[in-house]
Amino acid sequence: MSSSSTSFLEKFATSPGVLNSQTTKLTLVALAASITTATVILGIQGSQRRKRVKQLKDDIRKSIPPPPAFDTASDFYQSSNFAGVTPLPLPGQSTLQNQKVHQYPINEQGMGFDEELIREQLAKNIAFLGEEGVQKLRKSFVIIVGAGGVGSWATSMLIRSGVGRVRVIDFDQVSLSSLNRHATAVQGDVGTPKVVSMKKAFQSIAPWVDVDARVELFQEDSAEELLSGNPDYVIDAIDNINTKLALLKFCYDRKIPVMSSMGAGAKADPSRVQISDISETFEDPLARAVRRKIKAMGVDTGIEVVYSTEKPHHVKLLPLDETQAQEADEYAALPDFRSRILPVLGPLPAMFGMSMAMFITCKIAGWPIEPMPIKLRDSLYLRVHRELKARENKADKSVDTIALDRRDVGYVIEEIFRGKSVVSQSMDKIGLCRWKRNKPLSLQNVVVMTKSEINKHEKLPLDADLVAVYGQEVVERVEEKFREEAEISRLR
Repeated sequence: MSSSSTSFLEKFATSPGVLNSQTTKLTLVALAASITTATVILGIQGSQRRKRVKQLKDDIRKSIPPPPAFDTASDFYQSSNFAGVTPLPLPGQSTLQNQKVHQYPINEQGMGFDEELIREQLAKNIAFLGEEGVQKLRKSFVIIVGAGGVGSWATSMLIRSGVGRVRVIDFDQVSLSSLNRHATAVQGDVGTPKVVSMKKAFQSIAPWVDVDARVELFQEDSAEELLSGNPDYVIDAIDNINTKLALLKFCYDRKIPVMSSMGAGAKADPSRVQISDISETFEDPLARAVRRKIKAMGVDTGIEVVYSTEKPHHVKLLPLDETQAQEADEYAALPDFRSRILPVLGPLPAMFGMSMAMFITCKIAGWPIEPMPIKLRDSLYLRVHRELKARENKADKSVDTIALDRRDVGYVIEEIFRGKSVVSQSMDKIGLCRWKRNKPLSLQNVVVMTKSEINKHEKLPLDADLVAVYGQEVVERVEEKFREEAEISRLR
């Protein structure tokens, strides 16, 4: 029994008002025994917990083989992980040559590592995405082109989320100025290739992940080899527009899922970060330039992007060298400046990268995700509401107000139908109308259609067979949207 417990009982037994009876003594003895037992039990549990923690740490250390050291960077590049890859000449070569580079051996899909430890590390992901979803991630392959502020964060979060294999492609080195936004680089990595520093960091995070680091500049003539292996997704984190266009066109033509990062320079508002199709972007000069150029190459839609709707700030820009100054400025986020020399605050590209990682993680795992593009289309909602009210009034002259207000119109268009006609999936000249014409207007009896589709729909008989008119697929799509709305309404 502890000294404090003994002291308390002694005071209790000798205090006035406590009867000196046999019953009191027995009560004190029982209380003392209970305290002693609880103390012993807690002590044993604490000791066992400390032993389990120590055992877990020992198991983790034992599961990771000691890293072999290469005498020079050249030896590292000649290892099996860089077979067939010729690194670019690097400034300050002597410093790099004298630096030892470490590498952990990688086994595909975690073979050779304790599966129980891997599952423990991914426990939160399993709880969220389910066993099947995480298994899909562990079997997946993602290629990241560009290892800067966006690409490094995207890669880091992908491997933390369970992606089993990544290929990171970048020719650039870590610099002191890139430490404000890079996910893994530290001062000791300055002067080494970004992908090398990332691979080294990932060994201490998830050593079972297959990390294929390529010190190469992505170019159109090397795309076939660099993007080989049937990737589940490709991430474009390139800041050169011509290279970006070549990558996006290559993926689009070969039906490789690709997600592209737009401009984070001269922006700072985290609440403006959006994910949408390239055709739906606005307030992003780089996205506008990519959209126009890629459309001329035969690509209108089908490329997912992360971008910011914030207007670029008029901040002091980095100086251009003579070659850059001679280049065309059509891609500038601000007049007379190229977007890639805009100063960047580190958290925003990190948010871009993490948003891409979240989106791709959910897509691969089969978790339902459909980002809602923010349109800020108040004038559209006002017009649609006015036209809907006119149609309702035409059907019933006594109607002064309708069941949906302007906010409901925006909610139905953007959140439920994602700005697309339920019939044709077109986003051109859309409006709202009742789905079943013999039922009253409500949030679960209103659909988005184009104006021409609405005109045809309004001419149908009140009790028309909608399956016969539109087909089973469209009817099921509408019913799914109504179920989605009912669930949202239940939670609001």
